[in-house]
Amino acid sequence: MADITAADVGKLREMTNAGLMDCKKALVEAKGDLNVAVDILRKKGVASAANKAAREAKEGIVVQSIQPGSRVGLLLEVNCETDFVARNESFRAFCDDLAKKLVTNPTVDLEPDRVAAVAKIGENIKISRHHRMEVSGNGLVAAYIHTGAKVGVLVEVGAGKENTAANDEFKQFVKDITLQIAAAHPYVVSREQVPADLLAKEKEIAADQVKNKPPQAIAKIVEGKLEKFYQSYCLLDQGFVKKNSEVTVKEHLASVAKQLGDEITIRRFVRLQVGEATV
Repeated sequence: MADITAADVGKLREMTNAGLMDCKKALVEAKGDLNVAVDILRKKGVASAANKAAREAKEGIVVQSIQPGSRVGLLLEVNCETDFVARNESFRAFCDDLAKKLVTNPTVDLEPDRVAAVAKIGENIKISRHHRMEVSGNGLVAAYIHTGAKVGVLVEVGAGKENTAANDEFKQFVKDITLQIAAAHPYVVSREQVPADLLAKEKEIAADQVKNKPPQAIAKIVEGKLEKFYQSYCLLDQGFVKKNSEVTVKEHLASVAKQLGDEITIRRFVRLQVGEATV
């Protein structure tokens, strides 16, 4: 039998919000495999959150840089050892400078900057990850850094007409989408982008949760559970936060597109959170 530690139980509880005893039993059943244990808890209906990545103990901030014209943008995570340094204005200015260099030149060597900052600040610094976007065709990129700089969003929204990007209503829509992504944490733009293996697993878990129901009812129940999954996982299916979720993001997009007399498309987005485990 696998050696189940208190740390393992605590990590599984953080990932699933399930009770301690449920987590311990699931880990025993899964022979210590965290991912298998998550699925076991979800099938039993005691895990309240799907697709929550395990967190690593990191400090740092997320910064952004958008070039004039809003056609090129960048999101960057920089890690340090303590929250005290993360809140330091000198460290934040250093990170902003890195973002400006990267958005201008994606191949720039930032190691000399990092070494100098380590010597000045006195903590280890890691330039963790960054994402750069450049508009293809008509549209713009926009970024949002949430208060505290622990969460950042970068999004590209396309338009059919060249002059739409200069329209204030279009700019407001793009800004609202960055806020939506920061608050609601979608993983993909649309349900067509959900990985096939993940969708298959969701179907399996949903079916297992209702396996004792009459066969004719299972398909309908599973379909309803998948709809709830899409509403959490897919940006377009989410309730639009600014409208109190009374309309979906897809419906709001259609409304704005109709007002502008243009075709609008949310092409892609990135959401970074400090300390988030990457897979």
